[in-house]
Amino acid sequence: MVAYLPSPQELRSLRKRAKLTQKELARRAGISQSLVARIEAGTVDPRISTLRKIIKVLNEAIGKSKITAKSIMSSPVIFVEAEETVEKAIELMWKHGISQLPIFHRGKLIGSIREDTILSKIKDGNVLELLKKKVYCLKEEPFPVVNENTSIEEVAKLLMSGNPAVLISNNGKITGIITKIDLIAKQSIITMIT
Repeated sequence: MVAYLPSPQELRSLRKRAKLTQKELARRAGISQSLVARIEAGTVDPRISTLRKIIKVLNEAIGKSKITAKSIMSSPVIFVEAEETVEKAIELMWKHGISQLPIFHRGKLIGSIREDTILSKIKDGNVLELLKKKVYCLKEEPFPVVNENTSIEEVAKLLMSGNPAVLISNNGKITGIITKIDLIAKQSIITMIT
């Protein structure tokens, strides 16, 4: 079984959310503050046993019921402008290994484009013609948008109800995105490593 391992940035984010200093995290986990600093800087790969200690302390400090959308969102959000071509959308999906994109027009969320929709249009017609179409021609409903403080349980309900992604906002500005794989992999950090 392969477990998701948190990145240094994710560990730092979780520590800050737990309102712990590096020194306090180190004390509670029984490791040195300099090791915590090196782990967060990405200059050392910690042992799994060390990660378990760190995650256990973070779980206790945060409390599992307080996990929010901000703690597992991916950022920045990869998006496509409505006037771009379908070919550009496909390039972005390929480059970033994603299967859907939010569509913006003049800074405003107006819809989404998904690989399933593109595939269905490819089988129905001329591929070269499709690639040159504007993204807004294949526009679907926008992804739901929730606040950064929304609980993971609420995000999970939105994803399980058929939405491929949920956008996260702070004061009206889109700050992140959560997909089903984010929910599975990143939430596992809090439960699988402990």
